[in-house]
Amino acid sequence: MSKKIRNKPPKPAPKRLPRPVMTHQVRIIGGQWKRTPLVVLDAEGLRPTPDRVRETVFNWINHLIDGNWSKLKCLDLFAGTGVLGFEAASRGAEQVVMVEMHTPAVRQLEATKEKLRADQVSIVRGDAFAAAQGMQARGGNGQFNLIFLDPPYLQNWLAKILPVCAPLLADGGLIYVESEVALDGETPPDWLQGWEVVRADNAGLVFYHLLQAKKLA
Repeated sequence: MSKKIRNKPPKPAPKRLPRPVMTHQVRIIGGQWKRTPLVVLDAEGLRPTPDRVRETVFNWINHLIDGNWSKLKCLDLFAGTGVLGFEAASRGAEQVVMVEMHTPAVRQLEATKEKLRADQVSIVRGDAFAAAQGMQARGGNGQFNLIFLDPPYLQNWLAKILPVCAPLLADGGLIYVESEVALDGETPPDWLQGWEVVRADNAGLVFYHLLQAKKLA
């Protein structure tokens, strides 16, 4: 008499745990929150400005504004970790507006703002281009003395965003730009017309610049 073979039910596949969000940190390098760590989320395109670069850039800015941070109004259109904006606020900037589209990054910015009690910082969730256009439409011309532009590489962001930023910049204001290429070469890009590169350097593959609108003759 043959025995019936019973098929054993397949074992359920082991449940995969959600991949944890890896983090590391950068630090504010000057001002009242000096050495305060900021969380850097492991997110695509999130590329915080290295400490060495920030130290150089903020030394440039400090020299050009004669150390007068208290009257500075700043706009950070690709805030990411917020390290540029929080650095400016740490040094005494009167106002810092941060714009960021990535929701987890926005939550982290809000947590950092609360931790530091940074009342001069405001955070806007949204697209950088649309946010800049909206500020202009609401009469924000000449509103900012310093604008930070550290957009994702290889997406032609600077050519699109710089013309929108121009009206928002106060007379004599500065725009900080990071890019994948140097902007102060013999043949600058067409979209840089009307702008003067007043400072520039690089650290490896990070090219960083301070721009100022050319004065009309």
